[in-house]
Amino acid sequence: MLRSKDVAEMLDISISTIRYYEKIGIIPPIERNANGYRIYTNSTLNWIYLMKSLRNAGLSIESLLEFSRLSQVKGPERKKQKQVLEDQLYEIEGKIAEMQRVRNLLSYKIETYDDHIAMFQSGELTSETAEELWKIKF
Repeated sequence: MLRSKDVAEMLDISISTIRYYEKIGIIPPIERNANGYRIYTNSTLNWIYLMKSLRNAGLSIESLLEFSRLSQVKGPERKKQKQVLEDQLYEIEGKIAEMQRVRNLLSYKIETYDDHIAMFQSGELTSETAEELWKIKF
């Protein structure tokens, strides 16, 4: 049987965060044994891992609560839960694209750094003749 400490280490999340998520309803109530110890099922572990991942990806507590609420809904409204995931994926893809552009810019600046410094020091390159980074497609 997994203890809370084991789950926290396994999923890289604090025990207090697990308890907080359970308390406010981001994850379903965790079953307990006769002695009051939490019983972590695969379903519970999945919920904790998913909520931690979505939170780390930028979902607000309110969005996580809505996502969890929608998991309890029957009928067509439950499909809104999928929309929450799709919206988050779209947002993450945009962030990844922006990070890739910045990565490419940094790589370019590192690769050309020595040449640019030499050109500035020789007077060959001035603040007026410097490249226009904003026009380069990275």
